[in-house]
Amino acid sequence: MLPKLLACAALALGPLGARAQPATASWVTTTATAPWHAQPAPRATAARGPADAEIDLTHPAQTITGFGACFNELGWTSLALLPATDREGVFRELFAPGVGANFTICRMPVGANDFSRDWYSYDETPDDFSMANFSIANDRETLIPFIKQAQRQYPALRLWASPWSPPTWMKANHHYAAAAVRPEYKKMFPDLADNGLPVDRQGKEGHNLFIQDDKYLTAYALYFRKFIEAYKAEGITIGMVMPQNEFNSAQVFPSCPWTATGLARFIGYLGPQMAPSKTDIFFGTMERPTEALVDTVLRDPRSAPYVHGVGFQWAGKAAIPGIHRRYPDLALYQSEQECGDGQNDWKYCRYTWDLMKQYLGNGANAYLYWNISLKQGGLSRWGWRQNSLVAVDEAAHTYKWTHEYYLMKHLSHYVRPGARRLPARGPYANLLAFQNLDRSIVVVLQNPDAVARTVAIRVGTRTFAPQLPADSFGTLVLR
Repeated sequence: MLPKLLACAALALGPLGARAQPATASWVTTTATAPWHAQPAPRATAARGPADAEIDLTHPAQTITGFGACFNELGWTSLALLPATDREGVFRELFAPGVGANFTICRMPVGANDFSRDWYSYDETPDDFSMANFSIANDRETLIPFIKQAQRQYPALRLWASPWSPPTWMKANHHYAAAAVRPEYKKMFPDLADNGLPVDRQGKEGHNLFIQDDKYLTAYALYFRKFIEAYKAEGITIGMVMPQNEFNSAQVFPSCPWTATGLARFIGYLGPQMAPSKTDIFFGTMERPTEALVDTVLRDPRSAPYVHGVGFQWAGKAAIPGIHRRYPDLALYQSEQECGDGQNDWKYCRYTWDLMKQYLGNGANAYLYWNISLKQGGLSRWGWRQNSLVAVDEAAHTYKWTHEYYLMKHLSHYVRPGARRLPARGPYANLLAFQNLDRSIVVVLQNPDAVARTVAIRVGTRTFAPQLPADSFGTLVLR
């Protein structure tokens, strides 16, 4: 696994010691009204007296695989509204090395997700167990050009994928959704679209909606293999799959509840199909705080040999600390940034920082935002709203970067694959620190207060004291 190789490389370099103290610094801050503002670099002083935070250089924590987001259809159709030069500029800012976000790892759906143009799978022919009618023709209109434009900026971009729903004929309810659109849902989400699923055909948590017969499990594993091979033929390598997005959740959009035991059984079929392409399998995505669900799959002899990591999102964030403690060598991804409400406001940006601290501070190797781009308001095909990194004005054919984009950039621009997270001690804990393979140190901080604050940060034998503006984020880079 790449995370383990990167960890070994970082250990070989060793921690930054007394003979390699930082000599130069840079400092950039973001507020709600002044994003990405380069500030005068704080000068180093000899470490004397107490510091607000001391970066621990001798006990590096997990290795960082990378940062990124998700390719989905509405991301592509929103960017398609922009002039070609603007669209190219967006991709350069997101993916070109050294320019902006420096994204290196991204997610994609296997078939439709909740931000697709509509429901589809790669084989809706009933009982096509041989996958004779498998086709990714739909993706050639959206996902494939989306991914390829990103790869033109960064050819080494890593990809992983997960389905939201299997083909409908593989499910007991023969429908893409797992929950009916009830009247009370319409009150909460006025734009919610009816999915046509009767109440008596709903799925539910703790039950397998996927048909648990051998021929269906065999066919679905083949479906994954066909997907990997079809994308490979398009020049796109997918390095990892997770078997089901949010496997506990019955949703009004494409979804499919499984039990952990059902997924363990399926992974036993999936593993041999992924072996020829050397495609890794992670368990997930985990959207519940229940660690026992992960234990079920990691300890089941049918699935355990094939599982190289776990993906966590939403309430799954509460399970990641315990899983990391008990399986310290297991790769752990934050697989989906919580999605917001389409307002893209500063309040949610501050909440995103709390999520970053939770995941990265408890062992996550990768952190992935959700929507790269949406039309302003972030309305999905199924009728609710979410945030995005890019918000496109459909009428004016213009775009803007959202607050959460700049927060992502505060980490992803500087923290490179192979970096190690560094623990910190002291009264000021509102930070994340990392050491890159080139030994540069990155410290990302927040000041939630209504007044500016100076924070004394000790690194080895030197102290740096940057001033954080009121209600701001800042990144200190030491070289």
